[in-house]
Amino acid sequence: MPEKRRPDRNLTIAHAARDRVLTRMVSAGLLGEREAARAALDDVSGLRRKLPALAPHAAYAMLPKAVPGKPLQLTIRKSVQQGLEQVARDAAIKLGPRLSVAMVMADARTGDILGEVGSADFFDASRSGWIDMTRIVRSPGSTLKPFIYGLAFEQGLVAQEMLIEDSPVDFGGYRPKNFDMGYQGDVSIRQALQLSLNVPAIRVLDSVGPARLMARFRQAGVSPVLPVNEAPGLAIGLGGVGVTLRDLVQLYTGLANGGKANTLHDGTEPANSERTTATILDAQANWQITDILSGVKPPEGALQRGIAYKTGTSYGYRDAWSVGFDGRYVLGVWVGRADAGAAPGLSGYVSAAPILFEGFVRSGLTAVPLPSQPAGVVKARREDLPVTLARFGAGADGLVQAG
Repeated sequence: MPEKRRPDRNLTIAHAARDRVLTRMVSAGLLGEREAARAALDDVSGLRRKLPALAPHAAYAMLPKAVPGKPLQLTIRKSVQQGLEQVARDAAIKLGPRLSVAMVMADARTGDILGEVGSADFFDASRSGWIDMTRIVRSPGSTLKPFIYGLAFEQGLVAQEMLIEDSPVDFGGYRPKNFDMGYQGDVSIRQALQLSLNVPAIRVLDSVGPARLMARFRQAGVSPVLPVNEAPGLAIGLGGVGVTLRDLVQLYTGLANGGKANTLHDGTEPANSERTTATILDAQANWQITDILSGVKPPEGALQRGIAYKTGTSYGYRDAWSVGFDGRYVLGVWVGRADAGAAPGLSGYVSAAPILFEGFVRSGLTAVPLPSQPAGVVKARREDLPVTLARFGAGADGLVQAG
């Protein structure tokens, strides 16, 4: 049996089998005696190498499409996939037991998925590695906030240097609190998004309308999952809705592509699946959000790479997210437990953002600069703002209605 001649287990038997083959080749006139003698001097390697297993989740998803004699083609690039898988493995070791990592990298201009990592290790049972966490619905934390502010920019409700109050507030019994349980007082819209403050985001969402935000997501091909029999509420701004990592990356392709989101695809989709391009934000609002996110400080130890990014942490420290983009490529990162268990100390900025920056580096893709400020788009200084844009919620007279 071939198993008995495995060099890594029975080197002597493997040598003898090799020599018998050489002798038969000489007898058959296929090889000269001197050539056979030289070949017999070569050692038989006892090292067994692992078979390549790149993108196991995507490869497994392709099996139903297999037709004898016809090659299967994914959009994944080998070099990108290798880099992302190594980043995920290294990160999982640092994160500790039971925590896993998922990543999706896409070309925002086409929707092609260039790399996708469903787990840190497909064969690691302790992390439920066989589960493709790029397709599992989880709470996105604060990663949807850019689209809240984006709609507000579209409607002319905000400007980057407009002041907004970060203080305790009650929306009919719903009392949002910041991640650190503190309040900053007056901050600019730019600061509110960069610091991911919860209260200002919900103030803005209350004006924009949760239903309008959800409609814009559906327009871009993403249908967030709401609790059963519940209409969209203010809580969706802080993660009170379910999305997948693929959903988030698809939404962010819009931010990287001038406001036009492309449907993601990797080749595993049905042949008749529709590929669409839809507006997630208009061009001027999209640039304002990109400009704000490009000013977020990189995580400790990471080099400034010219990307715009946002982080998020779900309630109960179950999911940590980071989604970033340059002028062409989008990378989304999820960190957490496949069983949705809590992981105290887990956060988007500390746990996921370093993986995002390392992922961009190890992908090997050439960085594409973020777009410059479009003609006609204004980024006014605070002192130059009209009275209606000086403070959020102000009327034509510059006064704010009492709550």
